[in-house]
Amino acid sequence: MATERELSDFLKSVEKRAFKRSLFHVRDQEAALDIVQDSMMKLAEHYGDKPAQELPMLFQRILSNSTLDWFRRQKTRNALFTTMSDFEGPDDEGEFNLLDIYNADNGDAEQSAEDHTDRKQTLALIEKEIQQLPARQREAFLMRYWEEMDIAETAAAMGCSEGSVKTHCFRAIQTLSKVLKAKGIVL
Repeated sequence: MATERELSDFLKSVEKRAFKRSLFHVRDQEAALDIVQDSMMKLAEHYGDKPAQELPMLFQRILSNSTLDWFRRQKTRNALFTTMSDFEGPDDEGEFNLLDIYNADNGDAEQSAEDHTDRKQTLALIEKEIQQLPARQREAFLMRYWEEMDIAETAAAMGCSEGSVKTHCFRAIQTLSKVLKAKGIVL
């Protein structure tokens, strides 16, 4: 049984990564924040009494399902309203910036302005290319390499076989590698 402290610590440890993962999927900061908050609430309400070691898998599954629910709602909303731009305000052009979340303690103070700019441009390009991946490849890639989940955990969270996870990750890596190499980026 997870204590309140363990649950709280777990949620604090995953909030930024979960937000980024959701943002990569939905490409809307407010929606991503809502998805993460809803997922955290569902975990606390329905699974707060589970052992602490089960929380990561449960949370990943809830987050995936919440994201799918968001897409379903968007599909319904788009079917009802032909143009959603009628409902957007003039200030709705905020873009996600990977460096806003990136911790300053990673040597940014020691970098030259040129290095900092190069790094910023490279990260922006990588982020853009990750967003271009097909949804399942992007999801598998982010879980495996961003969330650092193993293949079995990723398969359970995505609701597919381990072989599918391997295939999605392989294809994502191949695609990213080709695109980044073509743009002169070697990691």
